[in-house]
Amino acid sequence: MKRFHVHAHVEDLKASIAFYSKLFAAEPTRVEADYAKWMLEDPRINFAISTRGGAPGIDHLGFQTDDADELAELKARAQAADMALLDQGETSCCYSRSEKHWVTDPQGIAWEHFHTLDSIPVFGESAKSAEARAAACCAPAQGKPVGVTVKPASPCC
Repeated sequence: MKRFHVHAHVEDLKASIAFYSKLFAAEPTRVEADYAKWMLEDPRINFAISTRGGAPGIDHLGFQTDDADELAELKARAQAADMALLDQGETSCCYSRSEKHWVTDPQGIAWEHFHTLDSIPVFGESAKSAEARAAACCAPAQGKPVGVTVKPASPCC
């Protein structure tokens, strides 16, 4: 079963955690200095916030799958519909190691499809410096499909 994913940038993490904890009637399942995530069952959503990136607001949407077969199904749908697809493969981002790919809707909204493989102790491991990790994480800046603007231009997931 898939889980809907929303990632938003916030200016004040502490105030946002307090707000969303009241809104969801649940504490986050993960809290870091720059990030928080709720894994809710009703509704089934992976809702994440972070202070990384540009202006506050929705960064990207997506679907988290429970297994590799569901992820392959989403990828096959995108390919069959001739959607420009950016396959990141296995990557480390947002305190997780995941297999993922991206598609972008006609308005430029980035959609992340991913299957979480493991939890990691850092925001991202793929780049050497903290600045490079922040820039390289989620919505990829390099290697995006030709003719597609991946929004936002800021990093993360």
